[in-house]
Amino acid sequence: MSGLLALLDDVAGLAKVAAASVDDVAGYASKAGAKAAGAVIDDAAVTPKYVHGFEASRELPIIWRITKGSFRNKLVFLLPIALLLSSFAPGAIAPLLMLGGGYLCFEGAEKILHAIRPHGAATRDQEPPADPAHLEEQKATGAIKTDFILSAEIMTIALSEIPQAGLLVEAAALAIVAIGITVVVYGAVALIVKADDVGLHLAARGRLAVTRAFGRGLVRGMPGFMRGLSIVGTAAMLWVGGSIIVHGLGELGWHLPEELIHQVALAAGAVVPEAAVAAMEWTSKAALDGILGLALGFVLVPVITGAIAPLWRAVTGAKPGAH
Repeated sequence: MSGLLALLDDVAGLAKVAAASVDDVAGYASKAGAKAAGAVIDDAAVTPKYVHGFEASRELPIIWRITKGSFRNKLVFLLPIALLLSSFAPGAIAPLLMLGGGYLCFEGAEKILHAIRPHGAATRDQEPPADPAHLEEQKATGAIKTDFILSAEIMTIALSEIPQAGLLVEAAALAIVAIGITVVVYGAVALIVKADDVGLHLAARGRLAVTRAFGRGLVRGMPGFMRGLSIVGTAAMLWVGGSIIVHGLGELGWHLPEELIHQVALAAGAVVPEAAVAAMEWTSKAALDGILGLALGFVLVPVITGAIAPLWRAVTGAKPGAH
């Protein structure tokens, strides 16, 4: 009898440890997912363009194809690489994270430059239409390649937020981040691209006047919503990219930028009522990180587009604009 009680006590102890591990995994995954918000918003803002111009019946199949590619990118390729880095080369995480942050800054600055000078985009839009099946293949493949870059940023950011807690805990937390972010991003993309169809259906077939009015409002509001989402995504990229660079410089031993931003944020918080101090400090820090990210992005745009991108195309055989 005493042996059975001891066994039950051991089982209860193991259950407590397992429950604590589950809580740790959930906490790490939540923190890591929040830190990756900039790349996530950008992913949701970028993806709808890949189904633009296709028949409505092909939109969801294309999104599902991209979603499966995103799962494969994160779980099959990037998760093992992240665990290998964590186990054998943890010192490489900060530099890799800074590379991802620099890429976010470049993307954000490039979008702003394209908004100011949209000539290159207009030229690409004038290319003759391709065969629909070939175009769908091309768009889906391009979206999955872009997702790989954004997923690499997300997984690296997530890895940097997960403490050394054992291989299984890290793997579980990263897997939760990968699955959760992919579901949220592409679920949101599916809702966004079908919102027009839903609005048209409600406007035409709604039984109540308020339903039809809501449908018309949804159709009219989606272009503005998409523009707003693009703006938020660009701002988030610059903010997150800049904060990654600042934090990475501190990790590498240069603390001056981080300390200056912290002092300015504290000074901004000192001039507002106590209830708004935390919000003002966060906003000031995010704004300064974003400004730094924008400045770095403007420096990187000519470097990447004028030197690195042509070299990459020469090596891989990719066509210009196949981003």
